[in-house]
Amino acid sequence: MNMVNWMYNTSLQQYLGLFDYGIDNSEKATLPKDRVANIIKTMTYKVYRYISRGLFEKDKNTFKLMMCMKILIKDGKLTGLDTALFLKCGELVEDRTKPPLAWLDDKQWTNLRALSKHKFANEHTFFFKELPDRLTRND
Repeated sequence: MNMVNWMYNTSLQQYLGLFDYGIDNSEKATLPKDRVANIIKTMTYKVYRYISRGLFEKDKNTFKLMMCMKILIKDGKLTGLDTALFLKCGELVEDRTKPPLAWLDDKQWTNLRALSKHKFANEHTFFFKELPDRLTRND
């Protein structure tokens, strides 16, 4: 944690202010589940805007990616394994063969093979299964 820039420290008081804003300004609803959904939507946006405004430019895309992935995971469109593939990719592959294409390095080939062996959240097939073979045949 000592590697995190001190500028990113926020206080409980700041968060409570955002929380109160989300409850007070989210769309009203008669059903509790709809009200909670409205509060979550408002809070997600408010926290995103609040944090984005205070980030260094170099950290903004990382934060956007983190928010997007978390939302997709909560919506069931991505799984933890999908996220791990994106973050670790070739590290998950045990068979490390040499790339058959001169313009691909070992890491790129391993990442490509990891992608070809992955089923995404709601997919029943391996979407990129044929990608390594197609690249090899169509150099």
